[in-house]
Amino acid sequence: MPPRVLILTASVGEGHDLPARTLSEQLLEECPDVELVVEDCIPAMGRAVAAVSESMPGFFFFRFSWLWDLGFWVFAATGVTRRSTQRLLTRFATPGILRLVDSVRPDVVVSVYPTATEVLGRLRSAGRLDVPVVAAITDLAAMHYWATPGADLHLVTHPESIDEVYAVAGRDSVVHCVHGLTVRAFLESRSVADARVALGLPNAGAVVLVSGGGWGVGDVQGAVEEALTLPSVAQVVCLCGRNEDLRERVERRFAGEPRVRVEGFTEQMPDWLAAADALVHATGGLTVLEALMRGCPAISYGWGRGHVRVNNEAFRRFELAQVAETRAELRGALVAALTAGRTRTDSFENLPSAASLVLEIASAA
Repeated sequence: MPPRVLILTASVGEGHDLPARTLSEQLLEECPDVELVVEDCIPAMGRAVAAVSESMPGFFFFRFSWLWDLGFWVFAATGVTRRSTQRLLTRFATPGILRLVDSVRPDVVVSVYPTATEVLGRLRSAGRLDVPVVAAITDLAAMHYWATPGADLHLVTHPESIDEVYAVAGRDSVVHCVHGLTVRAFLESRSVADARVALGLPNAGAVVLVSGGGWGVGDVQGAVEEALTLPSVAQVVCLCGRNEDLRERVERRFAGEPRVRVEGFTEQMPDWLAAADALVHATGGLTVLEALMRGCPAISYGWGRGHVRVNNEAFRRFELAQVAETRAELRGALVAALTAGRTRTDSFENLPSAASLVLEIASAA
């Protein structure tokens, strides 16, 4: 019988749906007869969980961002409140999660959404779930919820994350750093010149990519303005994600500036990051990882709240990306990035594939 894999994602920005898609593609490449079921787990987790996970982030991101800090402190940063929250989450989400798993009857469940990972891990530890659980982790730090003692396998995208996974899930946890949770094209060589031709960018001069992620959050406009102060910058490309209001505002603000190009949601990130000399990104996560894979210097700026703040501290600690908290710091970081240039690495190419480890655990189930 072909293996059956259930992938649980959450349609909250691109940070979870993208790894679900790329893992699905990799699984099909390595095992064409695999039976794949990809589900948005938020509806299954119940109305209370959906209200917090799906509706509130957008409200906090754009109106009261300080509440995201408060929520992160309650839900994740402080042990007493975190444990209480995790128990409540499991209580509310268990019936729907178990029904979903029972309806699919998979050989393995892979979660790319930390809220679901926490519930699955607790059910597995309690003996209420007899299906192996794989936790797929795409953040660098803030591992609570991403990692859990109940998971049979943890997959990380940064080797620097492994020690924190052990600290959360236990030293006997199985943890592997893998590729396959980002688009395959990031592992393929792409010259700066070819990428710029494909995207219609100037051949000469520096290109700065400014991104607010899938939500289009943070001080995107300020980042564009700072990049324009540098004479060496020939083009600033502003990626607004799915935030049409942001796109309209940026287009109005820079309507007479030929060095600014405004784009909405894009699936050409492998080319954008091959063409750019620096990335300014608001929410860390996968986009910074993708920049590292392309050797493009990354700067986290514009939305250092909650889990992003913790990831920023880790970017600094491991020297993976610069972090700018003010526009003055951003200007200095841009100068440093453009002076240092690209730092191509092949370390990601030598990693095992996420799909191979998922298929291995499925076949052993």
